[in-house]
Amino acid sequence: MVVIPYPGRGHINPMMNLCKLMALRRTINFLITVVVTEEWLGFLEPEPRPTNLRFATIPNVIPSELNRGADFTGFFNSTQTKLEEPVEQLLRRMEVPISVIIYDNYLIWVWNIGSRMNIPVASVFTMPATVFSMCYHYRLLVENCHAGDNFSGNMEEIIDYIPGVPPFRVCDLVTIFNGKGKEVKPATLQAVSMATKAQFLLFVSIYELEPRVIDALRSELSIPVYVIGPAIPYFSLNDVSNDQNTPDYVKWLDRQPPDSVLYISQGSFLSVSDAQLEEIISGIHDSGVRYLWIARGETNRFKCENDEKGLVIPWCDQLRVLCHSSVGAFWSHCGWSSTKEGAFSGVPMLAFPIFFDQVPTSKMIVEDWKTGRRVSTQEGILVTREEISKLVKSFMNKESEDGKEMRKHAKEVESICRQATAEGGSAQIDLDLFIRDISKS
Repeated sequence: MVVIPYPGRGHINPMMNLCKLMALRRTINFLITVVVTEEWLGFLEPEPRPTNLRFATIPNVIPSELNRGADFTGFFNSTQTKLEEPVEQLLRRMEVPISVIIYDNYLIWVWNIGSRMNIPVASVFTMPATVFSMCYHYRLLVENCHAGDNFSGNMEEIIDYIPGVPPFRVCDLVTIFNGKGKEVKPATLQAVSMATKAQFLLFVSIYELEPRVIDALRSELSIPVYVIGPAIPYFSLNDVSNDQNTPDYVKWLDRQPPDSVLYISQGSFLSVSDAQLEEIISGIHDSGVRYLWIARGETNRFKCENDEKGLVIPWCDQLRVLCHSSVGAFWSHCGWSSTKEGAFSGVPMLAFPIFFDQVPTSKMIVEDWKTGRRVSTQEGILVTREEISKLVKSFMNKESEDGKEMRKHAKEVESICRQATAEGGSAQIDLDLFIRDISKS
């Protein structure tokens, strides 16, 4: 198998976890080669990996991961135009025959390579199946004036006609339709359309969390659809090192009371405005709650002097932190990988989406699963420190009826995730089916 991930943290992580899961199944003998840029190999090389998983590199022909957020459209466009030629050259030089190419849905050109080289391709969609369906049924949104040139402008209208997707408001659509990121809408719609021409389609989701939309897609599409689970590193949760290798942030969590810490991470890519960030920082401090904050960049900006209740660090093993008994809630940008880790951990979430699929994902968290609350309800409106402080204090109150109900739902979602990923669960069954089917192709 050759695996070609989109070169972004929220895409490479689930693809790498999928590779490790496949390698660990060992139902057949196979070699997995992951194609990345030289820069990305530097990020990934130290990680332990199965013996039948290896890397192959192409030159750094696209902008660096370290500053891609500064020009999202430019970076996205470079992935569409700069990668195809070096990747194809690499594949044609490979000594081992290629049985299947597994690629990130947004790398549209991989389908063309598969066609030219007569190799089956499997498209992996690293966002919710709900988002795929929104894009696949974009024509319906245009016909109903909820997107496109004749968009009504009413963000509160209810959309209830996308097959399998629970009713939602126009403002809960993927932002590239009516808000941020319209420049990449044509390529996104094309990517979804091309995915339906692949020989296989994979969702890194959990069937039981999106059953109706997945059933609807399976009935509409003429290719096999597999829902292979969250593609988060749950398989390594038990590989905890001895005490002397325990990270300091875990030792700090060990000293905190149960369910008392708010874990805050706003993603590795895009961020809120400086003005909004100042309000968030002030609001968290004013609330008086304990917090563990992942702050990429100036960590000093996020912590008050003599604040013993907070810890600010640049990185952590997020799933391990979320599963820690002292973590009581998760402030999240609602990226799909983070959302699945929050769901798997059974913690309620404060949703603060910024862009693209994060908006419909936050709706799923709050309204469909009932495991969280929105921090902001309107795009572009500054949420004040007073509002944030009040919300955080209320959210961390385990004794309120509202809080108890939300935590009960979060534990139910956790149970669904753990059952799906256990032996004999829906995710394991679909993953084994996919491995079996590609071995026949």
